[in-house]
Amino acid sequence: MSLTPLSGSNHPLKGIGLMVLATFLFASHDAMSKYLSGFYPIVVIVWARYLVHTLLMAGIFLPQSGLRVLRTKRPGLQVLRALCLLAVSLLFTSGLMFMPLAEATSVIFLAPLLVTALSAPLLGERVNRGQWVAVIIGFIGVLVIVHPGGSLFTPAVLLPLAAALCFSLYQILTRRLSEIDSATTSNFCAGLVNTLVMSLMVPFFWQVPSLTHGLMMLALGGCGMGAHLLLTHAFRHAAPALLAPFGYVQIIFAGLLGWLAFQHTPDSTALIGIVIICLSGLTAAWQSRKGSQK
Repeated sequence: MSLTPLSGSNHPLKGIGLMVLATFLFASHDAMSKYLSGFYPIVVIVWARYLVHTLLMAGIFLPQSGLRVLRTKRPGLQVLRALCLLAVSLLFTSGLMFMPLAEATSVIFLAPLLVTALSAPLLGERVNRGQWVAVIIGFIGVLVIVHPGGSLFTPAVLLPLAAALCFSLYQILTRRLSEIDSATTSNFCAGLVNTLVMSLMVPFFWQVPSLTHGLMMLALGGCGMGAHLLLTHAFRHAAPALLAPFGYVQIIFAGLLGWLAFQHTPDSTALIGIVIICLSGLTAAWQSRKGSQK
């Protein structure tokens, strides 16, 4: 894990502020997706999210860079990365139909732990004993949340779990492509590929949204793109190792939005599971940072 900001500048408070704002936009995106899933097919919601995201990126970056922004040295990996992100969107949004926002968000935060577990066979990186312990503890946290006999002990929990797996593969591919293409190229390619794929599917699921819901769908794309841009800028001002713990603020925002929008408050057992997942993720990040300092 890098111990310095990606740009070499060092403004930790600014980086932390941008990171927290990004997590709020991600949580807002998920809350709107959950709400809209009660009215429209998931395909329509995800299509709108990527269409708006791609159009906004085109409006910002094409005037500056032209079609050069789409030039990639590894088009196959870019397509695979985009499809992993699309799977995350479809699986996680589907899971939100059946699970509360905070609990589903905490489950997908298994992704950093899965990255740790998969980095050994896929990237050839060394994973120490402490990191493996953190991975195991993270899965124990999920079991606590969906404990047998609880209301969440249903097959629906497999949706955010599958989303977490796809998200970990997406992050691994992002790490691989960061050595080849710029972040702008990768994000633009992902948006474009997923917009094209979803545009082929959406005619079979199409429902005309109301004005209010249409504006919310526009906001989905704006929140998604805005959050990713804020993350990029955050890493220019502060080290990833410093920012990683603040990513878990998204679970807090998800809990607040779940309470405000859906009148759901996690019970004590779910809260214990959420805390376990957060602590295991922070432990894995700390172990990675300690290993990189050797």
